[in-house]
Amino acid sequence: MTIKKRASAHWQGGIKDGKGSISTQSGALEDNPYGFNTRFEDQPGTNPEELIAAAHAGCFSMALSKELGDRGMTAESLETHAEVWLDKEEAGFRISAVHLTLQARVPGADRDAFEQAVQAAKTGCPVSKVLDTEISLQATLEN
Repeated sequence: MTIKKRASAHWQGGIKDGKGSISTQSGALEDNPYGFNTRFEDQPGTNPEELIAAAHAGCFSMALSKELGDRGMTAESLETHAEVWLDKEEAGFRISAVHLTLQARVPGADRDAFEQAVQAAKTGCPVSKVLDTEISLQATLEN
């Protein structure tokens, strides 16, 4: 089975004075603005790194839900935050790291099985697999 998802970007102008918009197939994003100032100057709008962070947090949370279920556990809540590092190097910019922070509420969880599920989700979620970078994780289990 193959699933295809689409998104698009439109850009006009130079790198610093140009403007763009990003849209997704689902309509969740529709002509959302992005540009140099939203990427490098913290102006309102989105940027590719923020979108990767959101995708990674969502993907990891879903993968963890599956891994917990495979081990007989069900999460009451999984709160995942992702931070993406964009570093300037000699050859340009590159995403150098992603850090995931998880707050999990899993009633009756076995701590060892929980840790196994977390590690399996970290390496097994499709977004983790596509990112060629260091991925770190801090997981907290609340019962």
